[in-house]
Amino acid sequence: MANDPQDEKPQEPSTASEGIPAPEGAANLIDTDYVIGQDNITASPMGIDVDLHGKVFMVSSIVILLFVILTLALQDQVEPIFDSMFTFLTTNLAWVFLLGANVFVILALVLIFTPLGKVRIGGADATPDFGYAGWFAMLFAAGMGIGLMFYGVSEPLGHYGTAMGGISMGEDGLRTDWAPLGGAEGDQAGAISLSMAATIFHWGLHPWGAYAIVGLSLAIFAFNKGLPLTMRSIFYPVLGERVWGWPGHLIDILAVFATLFGLATSLGLGATQASAGLNYLFGIPDNNVTLVLLILGITLVALGSIMLGVDKGVQRLSQLNMALALLLLVFVIAVGPTLMIATGVFENLLGYVKNLPALSMPFGREDANFSQGWTAFYWAWWIAWSPFVGMFIARVSRGRTVREFLIAVLVVPTLASVVWMTAFGTTAIDQVVNAGITEVQDAALELQLFTMLEYLPLSAITSFVGIVLVVVFFITSSDSGSLVIDSITAGGKVDAPKPQRIFWALIEGAIAIALLLGGGLGALQTAALTTGLPFTLVLLVGCYAIVKGLMSEPR
Repeated sequence: MANDPQDEKPQEPSTASEGIPAPEGAANLIDTDYVIGQDNITASPMGIDVDLHGKVFMVSSIVILLFVILTLALQDQVEPIFDSMFTFLTTNLAWVFLLGANVFVILALVLIFTPLGKVRIGGADATPDFGYAGWFAMLFAAGMGIGLMFYGVSEPLGHYGTAMGGISMGEDGLRTDWAPLGGAEGDQAGAISLSMAATIFHWGLHPWGAYAIVGLSLAIFAFNKGLPLTMRSIFYPVLGERVWGWPGHLIDILAVFATLFGLATSLGLGATQASAGLNYLFGIPDNNVTLVLLILGITLVALGSIMLGVDKGVQRLSQLNMALALLLLVFVIAVGPTLMIATGVFENLLGYVKNLPALSMPFGREDANFSQGWTAFYWAWWIAWSPFVGMFIARVSRGRTVREFLIAVLVVPTLASVVWMTAFGTTAIDQVVNAGITEVQDAALELQLFTMLEYLPLSAITSFVGIVLVVVFFITSSDSGSLVIDSITAGGKVDAPKPQRIFWALIEGAIAIALLLGGGLGALQTAALTTGLPFTLVLLVGCYAIVKGLMSEPR
């Protein structure tokens, strides 16, 4: 056995561990006696095949089920608990999230320009499993689809309003406003620039930096090193053979919790927006009953996608999403303030780069409400999502070089987010500033997209397309999430029985329902923060592991 990757040796294996394809061409397999799935329980109760890692599955599922039952049974009691936890985490530990996210981005950018970027995922001779179109579609749909729909209008508008309002101080001498940085009181152009820079900051390099590091780490240690496709494998350079015992079990269990609650946050936001849109368009009651029915209905559709598998299910739905999103984006650019949007893309990108150092500063922040209430929540959300998105993009990125992977995962979605946020944010701000349509700014967060579309042509059609996009993003997220969680709880196998994925898809829907009924948006945010904090620390250790792993690979 080897406890250190330095004991790896180049070879061209002729066989693969069960569930993980063998490297193609030269690769440095880790010399371990561990066999993927060796600790699994295999059985067929009532004719249903299961193949589970007993300890990881049992602890994860029991704790999650208890959480759902207690949250639904004690709805009135848990809401203040969620609120106090959110306040404590954002007030005292926001710097941890900001510092960690900076490390992930810097490491990802550095790797692009080093010789380590030549390493190929899956071995020196590996070829991509998916073409560029399908690959980009799955990366984008899994990464942040629902969030772009929910915050595409509301966040730029929100930051614009607070920036225009400027700085306000409380009796204790602390700022009470929510303006990013120092605001831009009375300066319309400055407020627009700052609001777009702050929005792009939350949807640009930093979230994709976390995704990229997790995804690359998982891909290298699974497809090049021959280890299971689970979070524990990343830590082999640190823990050695102990990674197969309880230290590894705890890492995987934490990854399950982070994935489930990060995913539930997005599903809850999506259900809230879809319900508001249905009420806005068709008068369907926007209440808890509608939310529950929506989540149940969409979860059932996601089960159908699960049965079809990645190629026929997730990839096709992701491509449908991309097509619909592109159509909606082109429509808004064409009928909105086209010139402002076209010039705004470059201006906003420059504003983002200019304000990036100040916005990403972890310490000495005077804009506490913004950095704690907005940025810390976002970073916790992205980091909680990183096992899910990272493992999913690792699965679909075999055959790409490290440099190709990082550019695609880090730069391409960032540029897409810049264009999306500029189109929707600029259109909404233009309606408020130049057309005096205050209804857009006054609407609830989940309604601002539909209110903005109402003042454009074909609003009934585009609003319906918006609802469909939210729903399909919901389905692809649920489908992809269950795929990832199933791999973790199946000991790293990528070909575990489908009934297990169905179980986790149902659990995801149940958590989203429990959080919405037990505290609404605040509960969703708290869930992301609570699971994102310990996982930030885990990923910081993982940064060391991926560099060490890449250094031993042929390039």
